[in-house]
Amino acid sequence: MPEKRKKMTNSGQPSPLVVVLAYNGLCTFEFGVAVEVFGLPRPEMGDDWYRFAVASIEEGELRATGGIRMVADGDLALLEEASMVIIPGWRGVEEPVPQALCAALRQAHQRGCRLLSICSGVFVLAAAGLLDGRRATTHWRYTARLRDAFPAITVVEDVLYQDEGDILTSAGSAAGIDLSLHVVRRDYGTEAANSVARRLVIPPHRDGSQTQQFSRPVARLRESQRLGQLFDYLHQHLALNHSVSSLARRAGMGQRTFLRRFQEATGTTPARWLLNERLIRARDYLENSRLSVDSIAEQTGFACSATLRHHFRQQFALSPAQYRKQHLSRQIT
Repeated sequence: MPEKRKKMTNSGQPSPLVVVLAYNGLCTFEFGVAVEVFGLPRPEMGDDWYRFAVASIEEGELRATGGIRMVADGDLALLEEASMVIIPGWRGVEEPVPQALCAALRQAHQRGCRLLSICSGVFVLAAAGLLDGRRATTHWRYTARLRDAFPAITVVEDVLYQDEGDILTSAGSAAGIDLSLHVVRRDYGTEAANSVARRLVIPPHRDGSQTQQFSRPVARLRESQRLGQLFDYLHQHLALNHSVSSLARRAGMGQRTFLRRFQEATGTTPARWLLNERLIRARDYLENSRLSVDSIAEQTGFACSATLRHHFRQQFALSPAQYRKQHLSRQIT
């Protein structure tokens, strides 16, 4: 038994076990994402942090992409005690999925285990019948194939990830990082997710509804510096009203140039970016303060608490009060 799997929390209960699947033809980048986020020792997180194990779906030494050979911690029996199972990109969208794996995933899901796929790993969940009647996403190259092969699935195109609660799917390989941080944020809160992101040297949050495909040319140095200063200013002044004209003036650009450069740098519009940042800040306040919803709305730039509640529910499928209650209950348990 791997040592990490024996770790206990302060309450005497085992910490959640994350099991990532391995197989011949394993997609090493997606596998590495799971290891990097969930498998590294993080003593700063305390004893409640995830345990981690690798389950092989085949016997013997495995051959992964890139000429890597590996031996896993165990076999599919590990899924019987997993809190979450991660499926890296599958070895081929036309490759059949073993029935033993499908059965193990169905059993794990039935007892309450969360399932997470990265990129083409969604085809494993689809083959197991676990996505029927649900929404799911995958890399933009595979969305048409997924829809054609599994018509019972509502394929959501052009998003980074899709959270269905107990089953989560991500788009391309790097979107697996966004989804993994989203899971950490759900399980341990914003500060924990930000800490992991800092170690990865990546932005702590990209909204799952962002488009998969957009052109991001390297900005001219002068404009890049001005936008960086603008982002710093906005983070410090989210409560103020901002218009395109005022932001363009602060960046020292014409409005059309500003909108074009902002889109290139963020993949979204100033209004959408501001809304997303305000919602993130509001969520931080809900998790880490006792401020009322009215005060949070005022400090995050929403016109009133009703506006905050409307956008918060659209983004997180919960009201601010429900989110705070859920977050507190996770901390207690």
